Amino acid sequence: MPKVKTKSGAKKRFKLTGTGKVKRKHAFKSHILTKKSTKRKRALTRSGLVSSADMNRVSQMLNI
Repeated sequence: MPKVKTKSGAKKRFKLTGTGKVKRKHAFKSHILTKKSTKRKRALTRSGLVSSADMNRVSQMLNI
C-alpha cells in the first residue's frame, strides 16, 4: 500500500493542539475590510477551534 497523502490545502489551514484539537483561522478577514467594524476585525484575528460537526471531515483531510 502506498502512503496516504495529506490534502495540501488542509495542512496550510489547520494546526493540531497538544490535546489533539484542531485550530483554525476565521474567515472574512482578507479583503473588503473598510466596511467591517474594528471590533469585528479584531475578533476575526483570533484563532478558533474546528467544531465537532466538522472534525470527521478535517481529520480525514489531515489523516489523523
